[in-house]
Amino acid sequence: MSEHTNSAAAAAAPVDVVVIGAGPVGLACALEVQRRGLRVAVVDKGALVNSLVGYPTNMEFFSTPELLEIGGYPFPTAHYKPLREDALDYYRRVAQSEKLTLRLYERVLRLEGEPGAYEVVTDKGRLATRFVIIATGFFDVPNRLGVPGEEAAHLSYYYKEPYAHVGQHVVVVGAKNSAAKAALQLVRAGAQVTLVVRGAAVSESVKYWIRPDLLNRIAEGRIRALFHTTIQRIGPAGVEVLTPDGPETLPADFIYALTGYRPDYSLLAALGVACQEDAARTPTHDAETFETNRPGVYVAGTVCGGLNTSRWFIENGRHHAAVIAARIAASQG
Repeated sequence: MSEHTNSAAAAAAPVDVVVIGAGPVGLACALEVQRRGLRVAVVDKGALVNSLVGYPTNMEFFSTPELLEIGGYPFPTAHYKPLREDALDYYRRVAQSEKLTLRLYERVLRLEGEPGAYEVVTDKGRLATRFVIIATGFFDVPNRLGVPGEEAAHLSYYYKEPYAHVGQHVVVVGAKNSAAKAALQLVRAGAQVTLVVRGAAVSESVKYWIRPDLLNRIAEGRIRALFHTTIQRIGPAGVEVLTPDGPETLPADFIYALTGYRPDYSLLAALGVACQEDAARTPTHDAETFETNRPGVYVAGTVCGGLNTSRWFIENGRHHAAVIAARIAASQG
């Protein structure tokens, strides 16, 4: 049986390290661990690089290819900044080349046992391990609106592409890069777009080549923007908002609430990882070794920043892999 497999049976034997999360940082951790002669299995509740699968079609990364590379593998692309599809192919090829043991579509439920003798309990069984690396990112848990009606079928926290929305009223909620890019794509594909922003303006953090484009489309009236405005309720065909001029109901065939994402704190708790009482609810860990309050359990990548999801990206988070792998290998004497 191939080492590169989705079969839980293939990784049923005890391993040295379980990596939770098959994103770029999780894969980087697995590569570094395996190259030190340790047995490793990668577990993910979704697909390989599941967050990238959920990204918008043909999304362009803000980083250049060399900043997204892992394991020393060159990232070939015809674009100065790679697209989502380039990255999906790249990380798949790396995982296959290294013959990583992958347990995909397998949800981690909790962590049992003691340091050096842990068991990762999943919805498909148990996996004995000595160490655990949590590299779960944040893209799977959206910051919800918290208003009546937000379970409506025409509301989504994830934007894919604009082509289904020709001639439709679309409300986009948010003021940062994701909302800005979605609003621009939607209006150019023939949608009637209203941008709802809680603050006073489009965020200054929106990339320098995107923000002027959006502001110009707002100025010329192609995109209606409502600032200092909050969502009050989602109705079957409209969105009730509160503007500085009072309440208003916006026509909405579709709604994209692109309000950001957060780590899965329920999973961290189930794994025994405490969080600090700071504004970012930062997972408790040593800033140099990335080991958490639970001995032998590490965090890597974006999850290290808690709610501060802009602190760690693939570009800098991938370097956690070498630090953690070296620490684990050194502990084995």
